[in-house]
Amino acid sequence: MFKEGSRLLGYTITAIVAVAVLSLIAIFAFGGVSQLTAGFRGETDKKNRTEGSGAFRIATYEEFFDLCASVQTAEQQLKALQEELDGKPSAERAEKIRQSMTAVKASRAESITTFNSKATQEHRETFQDADLPYKLDINAQETQCAA
Repeated sequence: MFKEGSRLLGYTITAIVAVAVLSLIAIFAFGGVSQLTAGFRGETDKKNRTEGSGAFRIATYEEFFDLCASVQTAEQQLKALQEELDGKPSAERAEKIRQSMTAVKASRAESITTFNSKATQEHRETFQDADLPYKLDINAQETQCAA
């Protein structure tokens, strides 16, 4: 009887080990491990492509300066157009100047909106230069891009 009980215990242990081994084989065979770690691997891959990438950091850093410079360029264009308008041009030329001013104002607003939007993106905000303002004010007459 003692011999029969130990044989039954041996079969039970063998069955448990067999089920465990077959389960591990099934997990690897059907991609279970990759599905279990997909979220982690995806986040790591995303971080490596953005924050861990030197090219991304440099491009983002330069992008903020480019956007701020485009705002300043638009402001200079507006000043030049206003000076021309103040010089009492012909009615036809004055109308063209006003149209140009409207287009430049829209371009400036778009650059400011893009700058502000990117400044709030978590994966980009780290690479905004300390000399640049955190956000640009659309109502400001003059934008300062560096301190």
